[in-house]
Amino acid sequence: MGTRFADQVPFSDLIRKQTEVAERAAHGKGVLLRRRNEEDLVLMSAERAEATARGFSVASRMFVSLMKEDEGARRLLMVLPEVFPWVRFLPDEDVREFLVELVQTLQACADLENMAPVETVVAAWQSTAEVYADPSLHAVLTKGAIDDHGRVSVD
Repeated sequence: MGTRFADQVPFSDLIRKQTEVAERAAHGKGVLLRRRNEEDLVLMSAERAEATARGFSVASRMFVSLMKEDEGARRLLMVLPEVFPWVRFLPDEDVREFLVELVQTLQACADLENMAPVETVVAAWQSTAEVYADPSLHAVLTKGAIDDHGRVSVD
């Protein structure tokens, strides 16, 4: 994540050098605040954050529009291996299912202004591709009947 931000500072700099860090955040891509033993944080101007959200919303609406037309959906399917090379290990039907799920998730995320579910969808499908890429693992995981063992209790 650190490579997306020109400025990276220890979290303590936010407290010790508030004005300097705030200026850097306001006039750049944002500042990555590095924290020990905790997830890093990003500080950026509200205007930049809103512009990023608007851009994501526009892009997701474009993908949804493309998916509504056969030619657009075909083109998205053709470029998918460039963006996600591991889709080459998925059966054709699964590649189409991944694309539909990805675009629907992008649309929902844009509406919620929360991109986290996109990462979950991509990671799940990448894991599926990894299973298909390993014939012995695929054989073990698909051998025999799959039974439903009921509800999982969360204690």
